[in-house]
Order: sequence, then structure tokens, then C-alpha cells
Amino acid sequence: MPRFNFKVILHIIGVLLLFNGGLMLLAALVSWLMKDGVTFEITLSSFLVMILGGSMMLVSRNHEAQIQKREGYLIVTMGWVLMTITGMTPYFLTHSIEGLPSVFFETMSGYTATGSTILTDIESLPAGILFWRSMTNWIGGMGIIVLAIAILPLLGIGGMQLFTAEAPGPNSDKLHPRITDTAKRLWLIYVSFTFIETLLLTVAGMSLFDAVNHAMSTMSSGGFSTKNASLAHWNHLPWIHYIIIVFMFLAGSNFVLSYFALTGQFQKILKDNEFFTFANFIFVFSIIVFIVLFTQVDLANDPFEHPEVWGKAESSLRHAFFQVLAIVTTTGFVTADYTAWTPFMTIFFFGLMFLGGSAGSTSGGIKVVRHLLMIKSGFLEFKKALHPNAIIPTRYNGKVVDREIIGNILGFFILYMISFIIGSLVFGLMGLDFENAIGVAASALGNVGPAIGDFGPTGNYSQLPSLGKYWSSFLMLLGRLELFTVLILFTPFFWKKN
Repeated sequence: MPRFNFKVILHIIGVLLLFNGGLMLLAALVSWLMKDGVTFEITLSSFLVMILGGSMMLVSRNHEAQIQKREGYLIVTMGWVLMTITGMTPYFLTHSIEGLPSVFFETMSGYTATGSTILTDIESLPAGILFWRSMTNWIGGMGIIVLAIAILPLLGIGGMQLFTAEAPGPNSDKLHPRITDTAKRLWLIYVSFTFIETLLLTVAGMSLFDAVNHAMSTMSSGGFSTKNASLAHWNHLPWIHYIIIVFMFLAGSNFVLSYFALTGQFQKILKDNEFFTFANFIFVFSIIVFIVLFTQVDLANDPFEHPEVWGKAESSLRHAFFQVLAIVTTTGFVTADYTAWTPFMTIFFFGLMFLGGSAGSTSGGIKVVRHLLMIKSGFLEFKKALHPNAIIPTRYNGKVVDREIIGNILGFFILYMISFIIGSLVFGLMGLDFENAIGVAASALGNVGPAIGDFGPTGNYSQLPSLGKYWSSFLMLLGRLELFTVLILFTPFFWKKN
């Protein structure tokens, strides 16, 4: 077994738990302001988690300030699991959710920004618990690990290995040579967008409480709502939908590009292949959905719909862009039941669950850049068939992509599909039928939220068997950490001494 620096692992996880407990105090403050009767329980949860985190830091205070790749992978995966376990405390102490499998599922769904829920009556929960639920989305969206990287210099620890484990995709853009400064800038953008969206949603007609919760869920691509009907609750206020459409697009785009836009470096955005592919995907898919809605679906039959507000054309276009963005960016908000539109739409949206947003975004899924490079590489094979002696490299943003990166992407895609198939088979063993099994597996692995069948936009996950909730939670974690970070821990060579 290799020598692990367990003290540094314990120390950093202690930092994460300290953050977790500290942010619970915000939920306690909201509970106190809203007078919902659970302020003591949430405050107690906060202190218990902070005491645990502080104790871990105290025990490991004499650690070596050195992190290798092995420690990085362990910290990310163990950190995420322990954040989830400690994040369950407010639900337990307030009895908001009953049963360990359900509490674990709901909390993991929050931290992985999946947005799936076992709750049948969301609006009956205390305001402080609803806020904490949205907060878990917000923490997980950008990654608590990135937040920790921003403060690690204060502890005398470098964090490049952690950032690699947290964001192992093919995009290597940096905002600043120092990874800690990168993390700080990303969080500044993240917080700023959340604040701006909150302000706009309040102006558009949401209460301040609802606006804050939905802004956190939007920017994290999480999808937790404070209403049973999700965003369909505000179908009579179209501007709310349009504001969330804009911010879902921003959350699903690479945050590095947002930084470039805010600093006036528009040329870098114009040259980014992934951004234009992502934007084109959204536009084309939304137009396809709009045509089907406008020609084949009577939205007036939807109990939450108000097509008379601005007319059927506007309503169809709005729902098309909203639901396409909600699924592609894996936000998972709902304005209508897309599985009730037409059979074609059910299959169409199921396919979108495998797309994902941009690399460097808060979205889950396979990511657009991987699809783009696989498509480019595939087309090059046709050229090579005609010109076998020609050297034709794959290019991305005008640069030649190393064949090793292409191999990594293809390996990721194969592993992703194998995980989906195994995930579906396990759900089948638990008694789910074909439609429900593949729907839940695709949604959990892609961190989407709503699925198809019984677990579609108007359903919830309360009817999943207990083992199914744990299995779904594992798939959520696997998808959120992009497979390799978690699965490498199950390989024998990870634990072998070099």
C-alpha cells in the first residue's frame, strides 16, 4: 500500500466541514427571520458539523503541506461523501425528511447539483430547511473543493492536484497562473451572477425568499425549487422564465468565458469552438421543440399553463428554450411535463440527457467539448479512409489536439455508457421497468433531475426502493466527479505501492 499523507487529507476535509457548518448558520438565520420554528435545530446542526470539522483540523494541525495525486482523488471523493453525510443533519434534527435512504438521496442530490427529490410536498417544509436544501445545490454547483483551494494558501498548502481531480475534463483554460487566484475569480463570478439573478427575479414578481433559492439553484445547475410545481408555478409570469433561461445559459457555459466577457476579452469568446457549438445546439434543439409544440401540442391543456398571456407562439417558444436548456445544462427545472407532449418529445429529451453543458461550467453530463472532439475525430476517419497516408490532425480552437486527449475522451465516453448500462441493469434488478430504469440511470449519472416514465417532470423519486436511492446517489456522485475521480479508487493499482 502506498504511503498516504493522511493528516493533510484529514485537515482539508476538516476545512470543508467547517465551511459546511458555517453555511448552515445562514440557513439558521433565514429560519429565524422567517419564524419557521426550526432555528434551534438548524443552529445545533451547524455547531455539531463545525465542531467535527474543527476537531479534524486540530488533530491534523502538524501535517506535511504536500498533496500528491492520490491524496487529491481521496480528498475530493471522501470530501464529497462527508459533506453529504454532515449535510443530512438539519433534515434529521428537524424531522423534515424521514428515513436514512431518503435523507441521503436528497442531500446527495443537492451537493451533486442533480435536483432529483423524494419530497411529495415541498411547500410544507420550513423556510430554513428549504433554504438549506437550495444551499446544498449552490455549494455543490461550483464545487466546495474549488472554494477550499481559494483558502488553502492560508493553511500553507498548494492545491493544483485538487483542481485537477475536481475538474478532470479536457479544458485546461486558466484565468490566472496561480490556481488559488483562479478559484477566487470563479467564485466571485459565481456569487455575482447569483446576486444579479436574485435581484432580477424579485423585480419580475418572485418573493425575495423564492428569488434567492431559485438563483442559487440556477447558477449551480441544480434545479431544487421551493414550489411543488417547480417553475410551472410562475407560468403566468413569463419574464421569470426568460430571466432563468438567460442564467441557465450562463451557468451552462464555461465560467472562464464569463470572466473574459467581464474583462472585455471578447475575441477569446468569439474564437471558442465549444461555446458556439453549445449555443448552436441550444438554438437548433429549441427550434425543433418549438415546431412540435406549435403544431402538435395544445398547451392550454396543461393545468399550469396560461397561453393567453402572450399567445401560443410565445408560449411554445418559451417552453421550448426553457426545457431544452433545463435538460442540456442539467438544471432540471420544469415549466411543463415534456413527456406528455408527444412520444417523439419524450425520446428527444431523453437523448438530451446525454449532452451536458460546457467544460468549466456547473453543468453535469458528458460535456459539449467531448461531443465536439468525438465528432471531429469521427469525420477525420472518413478523410483518412480516402487518404490513408495523409496526416490530418484534430483541431480545437485552432490548435492541434493531442491524440492522447482524444483517446482519453473516447475512453471517458465508453466508460460513461458502460456506467449507464450497468446503472440501468441494477435498477432493473430492483424491479423498475425498462423506461423507468433507463430514465433514472440517465438522469442520475448526468445530474439532470427529472427523468422519464414515473420519474418524469411531474413525478418524484419517493417510490424508489431504499437500495435504489443509495444506488442512484452513487451514480449522482460518479457523474458529478466525472467518473475517473471516483472509479480510480476501486482500482487495485491505486492502492499498490509504486
